[in-house]
Amino acid sequence: MPGVKDRVVVVTGSGGGLGREYALLSAAEGARVVVNDLGGSKDGSGRGSAMADDVVAEIRDAGGEAVANYDDISTTDGAQRVIDTAISTFGAVHGIVNNAGILRDGSFAKMTPESWDAVMKVHLYGSFNITRAAWPHLKEQGFGRIVMATSTSGLFGNFGQANYGAAKAGLVGLLNTLAIEGERSNILVNAVAPMAATRMTEGIAPQDLLDTLPPAFVAPVVGYLLTEESTTTGSVFVAGGGAVYRVAQFQNDGVRFETPPSVGVVAERWSEITDLSGARVGSNPLG
Repeated sequence: MPGVKDRVVVVTGSGGGLGREYALLSAAEGARVVVNDLGGSKDGSGRGSAMADDVVAEIRDAGGEAVANYDDISTTDGAQRVIDTAISTFGAVHGIVNNAGILRDGSFAKMTPESWDAVMKVHLYGSFNITRAAWPHLKEQGFGRIVMATSTSGLFGNFGQANYGAAKAGLVGLLNTLAIEGERSNILVNAVAPMAATRMTEGIAPQDLLDTLPPAFVAPVVGYLLTEESTTTGSVFVAGGGAVYRVAQFQNDGVRFETPPSVGVVAERWSEITDLSGARVGSNPLG
């Protein structure tokens, strides 16, 4: 099975945590990996080369191929340099894992514009920047696999993470459209919401829960979505602790009004509008 053997995979934010697992697994499966990491702290401050260099060394010591990149994917120029690194070093780019992220948590009442923007720029803009830089190469060769790192905080919400949740939900909206636009060129786009114990999740979940969520359970799901054999696109999966399942939007039959209703009429039919007992996977009513 071809898998990712000899494919070129870019993993952003892969100097530690889940990104490191994705990079190590991709390399172990035969991919040539661009290990991108700014080398900063989890709030995005600081930078350095050691984190990416260490992962590259691990890959090479195990007999794999990898190159380090330290550019800031929250900027268009930085993201372009990441893809340029893939092209100049390995001659192509086939797979992307948009994993890079930071945290600036705080309740919405205390959320500052600076914290909002910082998180958006890395998670949402960063994923846009990397994908946009790679897109022409993927289209020209008629092949691409893209995995967005979304989050249960984006899918379901989480106290103190309005910025993070909005950015992660935005990635789902982005992949929904990219899946439509990319399918004719065999560019498949999906997302994984990981549940794993990393420096990003320290203090967010109880330690006894984190102890059951090693990152190694998530990486194979991302790894499969990068393969030639994967034919899934436009889907979101939650993975962690041995569990893997798909999450999707649902819709019911609702009601249909023949004439514009009054507020009172809407209220009378509200239980029918909100009842999901017979719901099915949703679709765009506008096509």
